[in-house]
Amino acid sequence: MNTKKYHALILVLSAVVLLSMGCSKGFLNKPALGALQAEEVNTPDGVQSLLVGAYGALDGQGPNVTDLAGQGTPWDASPSDWIYGSVAGGDNHKGSSIGDQPPIVPIANAQSVASNGFFNDKWVALYEGVTRCNNVLIGMANTPGMTAAQRTEFSAEAKFLRAHYYFQLRRFFNMVPWVDETTTNFNQPNNTDVYPKIEADLTVAMDSLPATQTNIGAANKWAAMCYLAKIYLYEKKYTQAKALFDQVIPSTYGGAGTGGVTSSGAPYALAARFEDNFDGATKNGPESVFAIQMDANDGTNSIANANQGDMLNFPYNSPFRCCGFFQPSIDLANSYRTDPNGLPYITDYNNYPIANDMGLTSDQPFTPDAGNIDPRLDWTIARRGIPVHDWGLHPGNNWIRDQASAGPYSNKKNIYWQATEGTYSNQSSWAPGSAINENVIRFGDVLLMAAECEAQLSNYTHAETYVNFVRARAANPVNILYQYKNDSIPLNGFSTTPAANYVVSPYPAGYFTAANALTAVYFERKLELACEGQRFFDLSRWGIAGPTLNAYFAYEGKFTGDLSTGNFTVGKNEYYPIPQAQIDLSNGQLKQNPGY
Repeated sequence: MNTKKYHALILVLSAVVLLSMGCSKGFLNKPALGALQAEEVNTPDGVQSLLVGAYGALDGQGPNVTDLAGQGTPWDASPSDWIYGSVAGGDNHKGSSIGDQPPIVPIANAQSVASNGFFNDKWVALYEGVTRCNNVLIGMANTPGMTAAQRTEFSAEAKFLRAHYYFQLRRFFNMVPWVDETTTNFNQPNNTDVYPKIEADLTVAMDSLPATQTNIGAANKWAAMCYLAKIYLYEKKYTQAKALFDQVIPSTYGGAGTGGVTSSGAPYALAARFEDNFDGATKNGPESVFAIQMDANDGTNSIANANQGDMLNFPYNSPFRCCGFFQPSIDLANSYRTDPNGLPYITDYNNYPIANDMGLTSDQPFTPDAGNIDPRLDWTIARRGIPVHDWGLHPGNNWIRDQASAGPYSNKKNIYWQATEGTYSNQSSWAPGSAINENVIRFGDVLLMAAECEAQLSNYTHAETYVNFVRARAANPVNILYQYKNDSIPLNGFSTTPAANYVVSPYPAGYFTAANALTAVYFERKLELACEGQRFFDLSRWGIAGPTLNAYFAYEGKFTGDLSTGNFTVGKNEYYPIPQAQIDLSNGQLKQNPGY
């Protein structure tokens, strides 16, 4: 999608409820701010504008959700799901200090309650997206003069987006009410599973969308196919998921055919450089299946379209100014240790910890770890003595607000480069914005989902092939991070000396068996997708969240004070509570999840 036009329209459309249907009081706790008249939307251009608004809700920053002058904050509905997927999944600590943004603390400890306003804001943000998609379909029905091609395209894109919003709702809150363009009574119960309807929407999108799009941010048929395969995977329909992954993945990566392409027509492939997935200058590359488009300098003098939901997640007291949240865990860092053969210590990685500067001030001596390390560590986690892109070496405690509550590390995947900050960052607010896209699905994720399907179907050699492509990319020499030639002049360039002892290798042929294949796939997802909002949802759908997170609380709690109440209850904490505000607004029509 043309980025400038896309964001300009979002700013207009996010200020109104687009049709008289609006959002039911059962879904929103704020009144409509205004309404467009039917004659303004019942034209082909008007319907297209509604579709742009449906894309606009992807960033979670609609007026009913986040108003910094009133209620709500940008981060509690962030599309990166950094709170609900990564912090709750043990990838990260909340960060900052223990008393900053306290509603996140119980989420991190698996002690969520239905009255926590963060859940209500996430619910509202996602149903805002659903409503905008429904408005597109309603607008089409009331608009003469649309061509058959327009009706097919707009309907398919709206249903793709609606499936995305409902998938998020389903994996967050379990049983949620279904409201579509035919609904007249919006106070619907949450007593049926919405997965079949999500499947139906994505099937329409897959069958109707073109293979390429003029607008790079728009979904294409291949994105819909990947998303439907992901839904099947979540439902444990492994045979159906495999059939789609076989089509999506090129034969050069082990698939069955030519494979899918991005919206711009680039064949799906792993980016040679892992870090290119997290750089505004290299976004929408061959690994981008579907991404939420971010624009750092859109002429609005705000960061609303510049990854505002992650604005807190930069090193504290650093050139980024704010705010020290989203600090990777010691447990996550230790996961990147490799053995003499370059393979991970899957079950006992915490017995081989990465040296860190916990408890040291920045003026006390510290030597970075000299052991074998997967290079993805240093493109995911910023740690003392290692370059933070071209900003210089991470100084340790000086960039950490409170080690005692959140550990010694900073997040790195959301950090822009100093050399291009004028283009790909926005400094118009009290915290930065960036042009780094949010990857909803990227090809590395696709390969690992396909590997999981193959392992579940006892196709262990094929599963190993997919995982090894991901590990081979990590081992590519272009992913080695080098030390600076002159740390006092970061833009002076890098030396030819690796910043650490990087050793990572594919699994040897025949390594995967019935005993270890799934465990290896699960661990590879932890390494590859760390800090990308996936971990909690993976652990929950695998049925191992209880033992994994309780072991994490016990281990990580020895170092930090933010996990003192951590205790995951199996059969309850796999899903978040239905927001109490929504149950109240529904007059009891919505029923709470078990255990809450």
